[in-house]
Amino acid sequence: MQLTALRLGVSLRFLRWGWPLVACACVALLLSANALAEGKGATITSAKLESTEDGYEVDADIQLALSATLQEAVRKGVPLYFVVEFELQRGRWYWLDQTVIAASRERRISYAPLTDQYRISFSGSSQNVTSFEDVRRALSRVRSWAVIEKGKLKSGEKYDAALRFRLDTSQLPKPFQLNVIASNEWSVTSDWYRWTFTAPGEVRP
Repeated sequence: MQLTALRLGVSLRFLRWGWPLVACACVALLLSANALAEGKGATITSAKLESTEDGYEVDADIQLALSATLQEAVRKGVPLYFVVEFELQRGRWYWLDQTVIAASRERRISYAPLTDQYRISFSGSSQNVTSFEDVRRALSRVRSWAVIEKGKLKSGEKYDAALRFRLDTSQLPKPFQLNVIASNEWSVTSDWYRWTFTAPGEVRP
């Protein structure tokens, strides 16, 4: 009887004090998960692979949020490197999927204080814009990105395509890499956007 009463007392105390702690812990986990999701800073809303006379090109739209912290870093002379990654795989029932192509495109963002302009550099060319909002708009669009040469895909065959956008934090100066760990404001990484693509017949002039 005494043992049963002791167990009952412990159970009552847990119901009184333990459950509120468990509930608080669950809420904290949910808030942390939401914070991490919000910290991604980038979401690919659409992407497609188009057949052209020369091969295949990627077009994509990205919902992008760049924090004031990133803008401040650029204005203080820290260049930012953003990368778009593309993968195309062919499914194989007898083995692991085959990666047909893996490509990436980098854009470097810098600031020129003398002209009060931002510079977007990519593929050997550059573009000057007057505001950080212009930078965001330029980064949020991928147009006519040639990723596959003509004749590389088999007509009528299905492929699995994937696209991702991210801030390349490995190219930040070491002190700023520590900030990446401590703050979500430096986290700009989308999830992989995936879709199925069927190669059409060759486009002829």
